[in-house]
Amino acid sequence: MGRVFISGGKGGLARAVAARFSAAGWAVDAPSRAELDVGDCSAVEEWFAGRPAYDLAVCAAGVTKDRPFLKQTEDEWDAVMGVNARGAAWCARCAAAGMLREGREGQVVMIGSYAAYRPAPSQAAYAASKSALEGLVKSLAREWGKKGIRVNLVLPGFLLTDMTEGLRESVKEAALSRHVLGRFNTPEQTAAFLLFLQEVLTAASGQVFDLDSRIL
Repeated sequence: MGRVFISGGKGGLARAVAARFSAAGWAVDAPSRAELDVGDCSAVEEWFAGRPAYDLAVCAAGVTKDRPFLKQTEDEWDAVMGVNARGAAWCARCAAAGMLREGREGQVVMIGSYAAYRPAPSQAAYAASKSALEGLVKSLAREWGKKGIRVNLVLPGFLLTDMTEGLRESVKEAALSRHVLGRFNTPEQTAAFLLFLQEVLTAASGQVFDLDSRIL
């Protein structure tokens, strides 16, 4: 099989992706934030420099600091942008550098969000950070395509994970009401799609894959 890197390794989605790829015979590195803070570019560079190249990098680390924008602090804004946008970019950069160094083709998948297209109030930082990923993916897909490196954006949808566990039931119900099928996607279904994207959809790059039934 191959080697996969998954950032934000303790998150619900990352754990599901790690389990799916491991079951398929892949070697999996899924560091937690304590093991790798992707908001620290030097730490990201050090992580990748000390390991063989990966065949797939899944940039799944993410944070939220939702607050009305007029009350948002500079530190909160920087923390969200640092992990969700810059962190994903630096993981992609370092993963691709390893692929090129070892002369192998590969893929980078960035985990986006419906909030980039239909943000709720008080999500300015989160929405901006996730919106940045679409432009990044399309630019990198063009830049690296001739070198055999694919770059795609996956929107897993509203997942019932640790990140959403603390939300009020009314918020979850409101989110569910926007799904035309009346059901949520799951981390396990998303993980299955990522494996399919890696092993079957080998001609796809620069694409945005929306995995639930909310209409963008």
